[in-house]
Amino acid sequence: MPNFAYVARDRAGTRLTGTLDGPSSSIVAERLAQQGSIPISIELVGGQVEVDPVEATSGFFTAKVPEVDVLMFCRQMNTLLKAGVPMLRALGGLTESIVNKRFKAVVANLKESLEGGRELSQAMESHAGVFSPFMTAMVRVGESTGRLEGVFLRLFHHLTFQKFMREQVKAALRYPSFVVLAMLIAISVINVFVIPAFAKTFKGLGAELPLMTRILIAGSDFTITWWPALLAMLIGAVLVFRSVTRSEKGGFAWDRMKLRIPVAGKILRMASYSRFCRSMGMALQSGVSIVQALSLVQEVVENRFIADKIEQMRLGVARGESVLRVATQSGIFNPTVLQMIMVGEESGLIDEMFMEVADLYQGDVEYELKTLSAQIEPILIVILGVIVLILALGIFLPMWELGQAMGHPKQ
Repeated sequence: MPNFAYVARDRAGTRLTGTLDGPSSSIVAERLAQQGSIPISIELVGGQVEVDPVEATSGFFTAKVPEVDVLMFCRQMNTLLKAGVPMLRALGGLTESIVNKRFKAVVANLKESLEGGRELSQAMESHAGVFSPFMTAMVRVGESTGRLEGVFLRLFHHLTFQKFMREQVKAALRYPSFVVLAMLIAISVINVFVIPAFAKTFKGLGAELPLMTRILIAGSDFTITWWPALLAMLIGAVLVFRSVTRSEKGGFAWDRMKLRIPVAGKILRMASYSRFCRSMGMALQSGVSIVQALSLVQEVVENRFIADKIEQMRLGVARGESVLRVATQSGIFNPTVLQMIMVGEESGLIDEMFMEVADLYQGDVEYELKTLSAQIEPILIVILGVIVLILALGIFLPMWELGQAMGHPKQ
């Protein structure tokens, strides 16, 4: 029987770690749910895992569950439950209409779990790769309060917002990434094809070349001669980078560094804050306590550095400190946001204040995206100017000197 190392949180939000034996990760997640814990990650430690009938459909060549399918699942569940359709019948109807084979198997498994006497939230916890801990916790709250249809509607709006913000950030990074890639390709072409052609001409003339020209020719010769080693080093660097960023310390450092990238870091930071505030507002409106809500939204911000700040906030609130105090100590909110949190805490409408703060950050993100080109253009112009200057000094300057020498021969 293989061992699984798990990370979970109890209902108070306390982080739990340990190992459990089980034939599959789904069974381990089910056991944790029965103990009242919310699984965050479950990883195999050793042994051979028995194939779970649902997990078997998520092989390497099988399409993963699209985000839009989960989004529409929440919307359809809200509509069906609001119309008075029983849960089992609703899940059965959705199973027949879902096109994605992986998600169809997951929903069918949810229906089977309910027929076996389990709650929907417990069944969803068995599919942590499809339903996030935040979603399962919200469903559990809906089950306990009898407002499950309302929770599914909030989850639909939440996932829609998450998808919108993610697409906006990707759109913001697409333009600079494309420009940088184009410049790298241009430099590679110049280094491999253009400079060697000029080098042959310069060597045929037998004249002494300027220092910059000699550096460019030496760099081109090195690239052409050692390109297999350079390619291997590039692949190795990518693999090392992925390995480091997937570790706990390396991922934390990378997430912190991403927030400091010029222009793009500011957008990523505000997008994470917006997701945090909107998730907090939705959780509080659903009846979740502040401590538990802070614990849940750590998985939503998608940044380990900000998640660590939220964990510090959770610990402070658990000790009895005010939300305003822990938010101020975190250092991630500006004075305007802190003032809105103070008003919300004093008026007892902190959930609404978090939603307004989320709208505020979302507006800032949309503004930054609209002005992204204007912010990046000066940087790109400087980089292109430096490249042109280097090429002018290294390639065209000796040509000008030779042309002048040929046009004004020595008497």
